[in-house]
Amino acid sequence: MAFDQPSLKGRALRLLSGREHSRSELERKLARFEEEPGSLALALDDLQAKGFISEQRVVESVLNRRAGKLGAQRIQQELQAKGLDPHVVMQAVAELRSTELVRAHAVWVKKFGTPAQDVTEAARQMRFLAARGFSGDVIRRVVKAADRADDDSASLDA
Repeated sequence: MAFDQPSLKGRALRLLSGREHSRSELERKLARFEEEPGSLALALDDLQAKGFISEQRVVESVLNRRAGKLGAQRIQQELQAKGLDPHVVMQAVAELRSTELVRAHAVWVKKFGTPAQDVTEAARQMRFLAARGFSGDVIRRVVKAADRADDDSASLDA
């Protein structure tokens, strides 16, 4: 082992100092540096026992960074890609679904702000929200609510 190279634990801590990582993310990123079979698992076991690796913190971090911009489906994909426990992922997604309509509306307002003037524009707005992982029902409700709001203001002006 060369002394000028950081240890597996040092490399893991460096990664964790930037953002929360799941154990499987760390395993994937650090596998190429493992010199002795099993040494990576031991280093990660030690870090997990000391509280440096936490699935709950990874979930909270993703939710804090991404929930304002993305729907539950997209966040579920990101959490699954991190190799987290499926039960933890499903619990986080269930909590997100309760606020999905409000979050989708906020994303729509920031991007578009005005109702679609025709079917083509409405489809574009719907595709935008779908690409961000919002459910079809929520997307329809957001875009239709914007159209109704526009119709209501037009009828109030007349």
